[in-house]
Amino acid sequence: MAPCDNPLQALIDMRRDRFFLAWFLALVLGSVFAWSQPIPLVLSGGTVIDLGNWGRSASDLHDSVVIIRDGKITDIGPRTTIVIPKGARILDCTGKYIIPGLIDGFAGMAGQDEANANLYMGVTTVVASSDDRRGHVDLHANPSPHIYLLDSIGIADDWSLLAADPAWKDKLREVPHPVELSPQDTLRQLTDTAKLGTRVLWLGPNLTAANTQWIVTRAHQMGMITYGEFASTPYRVGIEAGIDALLHMGHYELGVIPDELQRPLVDDPLGSAATTAFDYSQRLPPTDVHVRSYAKFLAAHHAALMPTFSTYYLQLPDHRNLWNEPAAALLDPARMFNPPSRDTGELNYPISAWAHHLPGISQRWMEESQRKKVDQSAMRLWHINEVFFAASPHYLAASGAPVSGAFSGISMHTELEMLVRLGLTPREAIAAATSNYAAQFNWNELGLIGVGRRADVLVLDGDPTVTVWNVRRIVNLILDGNVLDRDALLSLKK
Repeated sequence: MAPCDNPLQALIDMRRDRFFLAWFLALVLGSVFAWSQPIPLVLSGGTVIDLGNWGRSASDLHDSVVIIRDGKITDIGPRTTIVIPKGARILDCTGKYIIPGLIDGFAGMAGQDEANANLYMGVTTVVASSDDRRGHVDLHANPSPHIYLLDSIGIADDWSLLAADPAWKDKLREVPHPVELSPQDTLRQLTDTAKLGTRVLWLGPNLTAANTQWIVTRAHQMGMITYGEFASTPYRVGIEAGIDALLHMGHYELGVIPDELQRPLVDDPLGSAATTAFDYSQRLPPTDVHVRSYAKFLAAHHAALMPTFSTYYLQLPDHRNLWNEPAAALLDPARMFNPPSRDTGELNYPISAWAHHLPGISQRWMEESQRKKVDQSAMRLWHINEVFFAASPHYLAASGAPVSGAFSGISMHTELEMLVRLGLTPREAIAAATSNYAAQFNWNELGLIGVGRRADVLVLDGDPTVTVWNVRRIVNLILDGNVLDRDALLSLKK
């Protein structure tokens, strides 16, 4: 009897064929699904450094497992409790230390050279400024740290991110000097720069107090961060308004000046009145009651200090020639503002044109006198900042590069060194470059080795809580969950 002549056999054959077809499809779909899923990256056996609570916590996780999928950290825990996925790429981190990638809170990012230098030194996020000393932010570098755009607000600015927009070109032109925009224009500027992806707003010297106060309030409503570098606005007013960070040693000390020096700054925030005010603030003895009162005021409010000590690094004792760093070979001094000498590593202090007619010994004496004057000014500021530190404000690390001897990437490490020299522990200094940004700005995508955080990770060959110098000892550099060839970053593609 032919098979087709038996109805029962035909039914069995049909069901068998359907079963095998379903099995085959399931196998194919399963293979396609498995192939489309990214291979997990596992960091196994290392010590995850605890940087919580502004670096005051110390619950390090030893012999850990960190699992990374699709650019994010998905699991973290002791190796005894975490199941490692089959087929995962495993990095043996036994004896190593794991911290988040560093965040430079204020710097230029004008080209592939700066991008490579930052990444080589473990800087995986940069709050990038376009200005006359740092050039325009380059959004096309690849590879690149994550770029969080910073823009000025409330004033005419040739370097604003909106300056090339035909609708803003004339209004933002600095002719003959920056002017304050109307509240209506400022509100529109806030909205338009937010559409560009701007994360941080810079409130500069020309902004008056009333505009500063409402800009801070409105920016926070829009989820944007505010940096203050005030003159017309009294620092105490900006701080009470809720400014998120105060930029630059050499600037935020202006908060100690008396009212009679503050009032002229409304009309002359960048001229002779400012020169007088800054000179007063920098010459006030650190023991003065006004300095100590201001220090307590800073610590009692929301604003964090972002000193950018690195722009003074070469004016303070115990510095070294940063051109000797491997990453410095990537950088072109012609693209740096006031770069140091390659030979000596020291800043140049040019003398007046007429002095070049003097004998060489006289010229060298004038240059050395200028150097001593600048160095003494830096030391006065440093001593004032020691008083601020004693009051326990919060700190955020930023290099200010590439300006006044600060180098892209490299100077994030001098910044950590300077914070430790000021009095922070190594753990607190590292937190200033990582977890403090999450805590201060609610940037919960970065800054910690934690579930749901972006997988920007440094694996170190030394305990960074013993000495901050160990942050330089990078074994593995991970950006968005991808292990980068760190040595290859030292070769720029032409």
